[in-house]
Amino acid sequence: MSLILAIESSCDEMSVALLKDKRELLCNIVASQIDTHRLYGGVVPEIASRMHVECVSTVLKTALNEAKVDLNDVDAIAVTKGPGLVGSLHVGMQAAKTLALAYHKPLIGVHHIAGHIYANELVEDIEYPCLCLVVSGGHSELVYMEHEFSFEVIGQTLDDAIGEAYDKVGRVLHLPYPGGPVIDKIAKEGKHSYKLPLPLNDDSYNFSFSGLKSAVINLKHNADQRGEVLVNEDLACSFQEVAIEVLVNKTIKAAKDYQVKEIIVAGGVSANSGLRDSLKEKSPMKVLFPPMAYCTDNAAMIASAGRIMYENSMFSPLDLSVKPSYDLEEESVGE
Repeated sequence: MSLILAIESSCDEMSVALLKDKRELLCNIVASQIDTHRLYGGVVPEIASRMHVECVSTVLKTALNEAKVDLNDVDAIAVTKGPGLVGSLHVGMQAAKTLALAYHKPLIGVHHIAGHIYANELVEDIEYPCLCLVVSGGHSELVYMEHEFSFEVIGQTLDDAIGEAYDKVGRVLHLPYPGGPVIDKIAKEGKHSYKLPLPLNDDSYNFSFSGLKSAVINLKHNADQRGEVLVNEDLACSFQEVAIEVLVNKTIKAAKDYQVKEIIVAGGVSANSGLRDSLKEKSPMKVLFPPMAYCTDNAAMIASAGRIMYENSMFSPLDLSVKPSYDLEEESVGE
């Protein structure tokens, strides 16, 4: 039996969740800043951290009221320690430390990517060994997991993350921020009519999306110079199909090479319908996606990972520091 209160504030969402045992999610409150950052075409770190300061108390109070929980009944306080924006992380961390100290609760610092991975376990048990494809605005990685809470990064992006590439292409096509969901939507209305390079099409497990992004930018720039009008739906379709092809091909290759029981997908881009459809269609093994509500940043996923850490007594000292980058492999526990 466990009752975990979790706080997530790594970027532009402030979220608090309460998770009872493995899957009884009592609440998952998310205060998003997308409408504000859309005005600037991307997340402004200083604005994000200031808005977190303004809303953290309200989000916490709302979560406790919705869950009908008293802080004295909580078993542990889980919080994102990184990776993420330092200012944003600090707000969540200070709130978590204050609660842990005031109510004499253990503090659990959770790696943001571990949270994304274990969002899947809010609905279904993960079968080990498995391969996780992590796809988000800041991460594109293949992680081999031999057993619960073991992480071996076998491949990663050499430059841009896939979500970052989506947003930059969206900006070039003058689409609203964030560009990823919009590209996914209009890609269904277009056809693959523009020739784009398949990035890092080799036998490694690594990714590279900078060249693909640059190819789209150059194509658009050259068309503008010639006074030609490109079809956004077709260009979005071409970009998405090429990007997804390399993601899916490398994921399936790694899954076969490592002889895993299933593939799990994690991170904001796991909500992409093109990726979901392609991986389900081509994978010879079971594929597990998190529910749409848990794809983007949220505290429920931090609570899910925090629950495992609580059961393994993986507690953090009160002088725990946030960092913009933490090594996922160092979070692993032995069998």
